[in-house]
Amino acid sequence: MRPSIAVEESVIQLGSNLRSARLRRRLPQSVVADRAGISLNTLSKIENGDCGVSIGNIASVLNALGLSPLLSCLLYTSDAADDLI
Repeated sequence: MRPSIAVEESVIQLGSNLRSARLRRRLPQSVVADRAGISLNTLSKIENGDCGVSIGNIASVLNALGLSPLLSCLLYTSDAADDLI
């Protein structure tokens, strides 16, 4: 089943943002993929907005780029978290 257009657009934007974060850090794909424990092909799929990549792989890339606090803010369950999201 294909995701909605809104989901596809969000995943494409996420991939673009992750690519920008990697480039700002002057890191080649090979280094980020190695740090994340994923293949270059999987990192390329993430950066290109492929909706078929697992959330675990995306989380690994966030961690490899030092962006895991962004993922952590989604884990809050209190009403205070509503202000973060």
